[in-house]
Amino acid sequence: MSHATSFRLLLRWQNAGKFQKDPCRKRLAHVPALCGQTDRLLLKERRQSHSAASSRESEDTQPPVSAYIHLPFCKRRCYYCDFPVSIVGSKPQQPGIQQGVQEYIKTLCTEIEATVKLPGPPLQTIFFGGGTPTLVPPNLLQQVLSVLRDKYGIAKDAEISMESDPGTFDANRLQEYMSLGVNRFSMGVQCFQQNLLELCGRSHSLDDVYQAIRDIHQARVPNWSLDLISGLPQLTSKDWQQSLQSAVDANPSHISVYDLQVEAKTPFARWYEPGSHPLPTDEATADMYRAASSLLQQAGYEHYEISNYAKPGYRSQHNLGYWQNDPFYAFGVGAASYLCKRRFSRPRTMKGYQQWVADFAKASHEKALGLVPGMDSMEAESTDEQLLDYVMLRLRLADGIPLSELQQRHGHTATQTTVETLLSGDLFRYRYACETMIKGQRHVRLTDPEGFLMSNDCISTLFAELSTADADQAHSAQATASHGLHN
Repeated sequence: MSHATSFRLLLRWQNAGKFQKDPCRKRLAHVPALCGQTDRLLLKERRQSHSAASSRESEDTQPPVSAYIHLPFCKRRCYYCDFPVSIVGSKPQQPGIQQGVQEYIKTLCTEIEATVKLPGPPLQTIFFGGGTPTLVPPNLLQQVLSVLRDKYGIAKDAEISMESDPGTFDANRLQEYMSLGVNRFSMGVQCFQQNLLELCGRSHSLDDVYQAIRDIHQARVPNWSLDLISGLPQLTSKDWQQSLQSAVDANPSHISVYDLQVEAKTPFARWYEPGSHPLPTDEATADMYRAASSLLQQAGYEHYEISNYAKPGYRSQHNLGYWQNDPFYAFGVGAASYLCKRRFSRPRTMKGYQQWVADFAKASHEKALGLVPGMDSMEAESTDEQLLDYVMLRLRLADGIPLSELQQRHGHTATQTTVETLLSGDLFRYRYACETMIKGQRHVRLTDPEGFLMSNDCISTLFAELSTADADQAHSAQATASHGLHN
């Protein structure tokens, strides 16, 4: 498999976003397709073959201290978008539109109030994703924050992030949000070419982009991120270099670079075939990734995650929680939470979500239910699944896998297999993986950019080796037990 093909299979974090946003993939900011088709087949096969041996559950080692809030409103749906959004048109301030926004906020607050708080400290991070959250008036956002504060508490130094699009705010509106506690904004620019913005169906113009940048600086936003998308139709190497340089010139504290994913049932899926004109070739897209890694690091940004760059001290704390596989709350249409080793996705349609919340609130009041309806009957992730999630997510980070933590969480065999797989054979020989020391601790990681480009192959190989090691260990244990019975 070529660098480029492997890259396009795995580099899908559009949600996490964002990882928590399984149904609301946006950057996994918040969950995106974190692994390629090969990884998913390996994971499915592993789950089936080891389901009996891997039924053990473990309690969360730490309480959830993050919450994702989905605010689904957009002026229009971009041609590549398959997120659960609600279109409000070019005049979102109209009374009928505002009534719908108010009703959604009321439903959202009802869900938050009905959800049980797990023991633990107040929220350390909150992420308002969408959609375009800056279409929600500050007074309505205040309602959501008030309910979160009353229910879960919000730490004084909490990172409170808000997604935004150019043309949906000015300096005064940003200051209003900041007066409520929002201290980080993430702006979806995507590119700095007017023709490409139009080809993508974006609601903003290039003039809107530059005005938004001026407004951010005028409002003295302390921490903000700018998003770009590579692999767009008709995007050239020259265009991409221009977009990267324009992003650096805007001086954000954080830059996210995502590769276009052609999602089923979107206009792009009807019009384009991945890797075929007018989309850039796979190799051209891989070169764009290399260019971004080089230019942004030269400009002083850390390449701390496959798709993310930050000035020192400005890594996204909320998204780091996803990549460290920490538990988190999630609220809103289509949002996916991860609590008590269980992932739960809410309905993706507004009607379905509203009915679900109404039933949830009624049942919670009458029966004192747990976190979400039916969650008690959901099977928690097995220790095998937790291991695969852990190594897959950690290898997205430039810091990689801390071996002492891997040993503590998953034992000697998993640690030894990980080291032998990544630091020997083809992965090491072709310099896709390496060893590094961070704060006196030994880590294994993928190299930048070639290891990140080949991350699908690297993770698939590691999955296969972990499965083999686990099967060998189970066979050895069974043989030992059998021998004991005969003696």
